Amino acid sequence: MRVEKGKVRAPEIGRVWLNSTPLSFRQLRGRAVLVDFWDYTCVNCIRTLPYVQAWHERYRDKGLTVIGVHTPEFTFAQYESNVERGIREFGLTYPIVIDSNREIWKAFANRYWPTKYLLDKDGYLRYGHFGEDGYGECEQVIQELLREIDPEVALPALMDPLREEDHAGAVCYRASGELYLGHRRGRIGNEGGFKEDQITDYSFAGKLEENFFYAQGRWASTAEYFEAVEDGPHSLKLKYESAAVNLVMASPHTQSAEVVIEQDGKPLAPKQATRDTRFRVSQSPGVEESYLVVDSTRMYFLVDNHDFGEHELELRCSSGVAAFAFTFTSCVDPVTSALQAGATPSL
Repeated sequence: MRVEKGKVRAPEIGRVWLNSTPLSFRQLRGRAVLVDFWDYTCVNCIRTLPYVQAWHERYRDKGLTVIGVHTPEFTFAQYESNVERGIREFGLTYPIVIDSNREIWKAFANRYWPTKYLLDKDGYLRYGHFGEDGYGECEQVIQELLREIDPEVALPALMDPLREEDHAGAVCYRASGELYLGHRRGRIGNEGGFKEDQITDYSFAGKLEENFFYAQGRWASTAEYFEAVEDGPHSLKLKYESAAVNLVMASPHTQSAEVVIEQDGKPLAPKQATRDTRFRVSQSPGVEESYLVVDSTRMYFLVDNHDFGEHELELRCSSGVAAFAFTFTSCVDPVTSALQAGATPSL
């Protein structure tokens, strides 16, 4: 989305800053500014961060200032310590301002995570992009704004895509929608629905439907999350269509907790594993188990199939697991998917 030059000027922002002393748009006049609204638990935001960091490194000495505006979706993401952990995890070195009260979000009339805005040397809004993709166009506008500052500036060629699924020829399917587990926005498939703000036994037997999750065992239902409590087995099930699945989780009342993962009735295969996946021999002799450890409040990568498809997922959770939201990714590179499956791609 391009904006006509000289029409909309950005508001002033900022109180608490990370990676920087406090900045203002007024003091940045004369530089191009990229404003990136993000949340450290948002899968779409996480997928754009390598591009934002790369632009910061490429163009900070050419006249660009990158500002990340961290506006939280969940209450726990308001805490600076959690945001700092996310910044370290993703290796971000550009200035980031904390927007826990959504003051900056409202000043920009923003509506989406992630959103990128580009401001010119006079502080006017010149470009906006909502969601993922559009990386080449965004970088092209960055270079245009830098040439307005210095027509003689030496700029590199536009970056190649950083992931296989961002290349031309990649296919993006219509995946299952984000699925919340707190009763304020969640969709539970159990008969009778949520027992709001209560600890209750949940049971389910039957066919899974997409866009719902199903619970077994004793769970506490809150507005933002669904927490496994007390002894006994606890499980979550869902039917989904996507290439990969993620889940925002925490262990608010224990130091750590575990989640055993099965897809289509089987443990994950190594090729479906993510950076969070662990493997061990289960209590059944000779049977391997795929699981992960929940030891911080963040988004966990549950499974990566490398290809789009329909699956059923079961998570067996130890007491203390708090689940906030499932997210799904759908873009795949057909060549890479075929190689992951052990097939010879048709070229």
